[in-house]
Amino acid sequence: MVDGKLINTDGGFAGEWGHAPALASAAGHPPIAIPIFDCGCGQRGCVDTVGGARGLERLHATVHDKSLSSHEVIEAWQNGDEEAARTIDIFVDLVSSPLALVVNITGATIIPVGGGLSNSEALLAEIDGTVRGRILRQFDRPLVVRGECRLEPGLIGAALLGFGGKVA
Repeated sequence: MVDGKLINTDGGFAGEWGHAPALASAAGHPPIAIPIFDCGCGQRGCVDTVGGARGLERLHATVHDKSLSSHEVIEAWQNGDEEAARTIDIFVDLVSSPLALVVNITGATIIPVGGGLSNSEALLAEIDGTVRGRILRQFDRPLVVRGECRLEPGLIGAALLGFGGKVA
């Protein structure tokens, strides 16, 4: 959105920051090699391959050879589990750099996050702090926040496009 108007052109792909082969080949502190995963969009190495709940699970399985749900990884992390903490460190590192790039390019002043991972305030705070540490403009408030539109945001966005992309 810019000046209260939805920015979208032919194809409807504006804002799809997760679908570009921009995933780092190493991440975490200290960094470890990250495989290039195939993406459902047909490309390889998209941020989307690790940026959501399934991606968090994929990272944990890749790094620790253990299958846990995203909820289990987050709960273990919050309970001080070292393996889960390492997975979260890598996840936050991988997601934060492309988000910071988006902010620096577009001048975005808020990054609403949806999906199941947005239910973890601690995870959003980690991502927010890392993104804010990697951008040029400094904010004294959270930049990465839980999206307010919790019910069918894609459908609502499509409806807005149908009405000319104007928001009251």
